[in-house]
Amino acid sequence: AFGHINDTLFFGLPGNPVSAMATFYQFVQPCLGLLEGETVSEPIRLQAKCMSKLRKRPGRKDFQRGIMSSDKNAQLIVDTTGIQGSHMLSSMAKANCFIVLERDAGDVEVGEMVEVQPFNELI
Repeated sequence: AFGHINDTLFFGLPGNPVSAMATFYQFVQPCLGLLEGETVSEPIRLQAKCMSKLRKRPGRKDFQRGIMSSDKNAQLIVDTTGIQGSHMLSSMAKANCFIVLERDAGDVEVGEMVEVQPFNELI
């Protein structure tokens, strides 16, 4: 939720810790940058080879937590941080990127290419 209370901007974040962090990263942080006069652009998104099977039901966009690195051939790879529940704060602490799974996507198999969004300096 976003709105005004008198002259003050209000951002309402979800109650689960990981959901709140993901929402902050995707929506609140860019808005704060705009308010500070920064030029805000689309987040960096890269393609990486997925090193583990990811479970995903079609129907909503999903931001799973991942650990991005490169293999011996300098190809970007990404692995899951494990259980992806929105209450699993440890998954966010281990992560250095979001694995972005689009709304209509289903499960991802090992070796498939996925889109990753590296964290910036705030997370």
